[in-house]
Amino acid sequence: MENLIQNIINALQWGSFYALIALGYTLVYGVLTLINFAHGDVFMVGAYIAFFVASFLLTSLGLPGWIALALCIPLTMILTSLVGVTLERIAYRPLRNKGAHRLYVVITALMCGLILEHGNLAIFGASRKAFPPLIQEHIYTIGGVSFTNLKIAVIVTAFLVFMVLHWIVTRTRVGMAMRAVSYDKFAVPLMGIPLDQIIVVTFVLGSGFAGLAGLLFAMSYPVLEPYMGALIGWKAFIAAVVGGIGDIRGAFLGGFLLGTVEIMVVAFFPSSFRDLIAFTILLVILTWKPTGLFGIAKTTKI
Repeated sequence: MENLIQNIINALQWGSFYALIALGYTLVYGVLTLINFAHGDVFMVGAYIAFFVASFLLTSLGLPGWIALALCIPLTMILTSLVGVTLERIAYRPLRNKGAHRLYVVITALMCGLILEHGNLAIFGASRKAFPPLIQEHIYTIGGVSFTNLKIAVIVTAFLVFMVLHWIVTRTRVGMAMRAVSYDKFAVPLMGIPLDQIIVVTFVLGSGFAGLAGLLFAMSYPVLEPYMGALIGWKAFIAAVVGGIGDIRGAFLGGFLLGTVEIMVVAFFPSSFRDLIAFTILLVILTWKPTGLFGIAKTTKI
């Protein structure tokens, strides 16, 4: 029983990273019907931004760790949001304004991800970077189950982010505009809703959450390298698809589902079977429900 509870806590932490990244995927897809394949690399950029911000606050300013963390969270989210908005403004908006086919936009997103990866590699080199400790980790053991304060903080943060995002989407005027754009982006400008501004807000939210995920991931696994966002980004996208891409509840649940499957597979099988069994299970789910757990098939009226 202790092993089961221990694995559940580990799965919640691992799933939190997937869930935070998957929320960015589903936001952009829900509003633009665009799969932003550069989003995983935005997560990587967020981790590097957090590294440099934290190093500056700790080393140059000599701030205590908890104050540095309190400042590092908003600064990382803001700076990562600027990266996402820059991609939208330079790469995606010109194609959208010219009415380019969706396939070209997807290829552009893949290209942007490669630019972020290799730009990082060219500027900072291939050597890994060790993320500085911002808080002292404490290990708690209850009934044979061990967990740290950082692990609990990651899980709680993921749930808080989901609740805040759900409130924004369902209870605010911006969220109402986002839902209107996702329903009919051609009629929305006729109703006086600034389409480009709503899209910018979407990228700000999605990229900000990716930056937060990068900070939390770097604190939990303090080794950074230029390609760290590629695989976890693809997995988060798959989690969003399994949950029902375009639905924030589905993306959030899909992230935890994938995290749980991976941790449980490693707990009972050799680690080399992790991706094989995990993706087989996800494939079965999509075969059973192609639109994802919360997805709804779109119909076209003629």
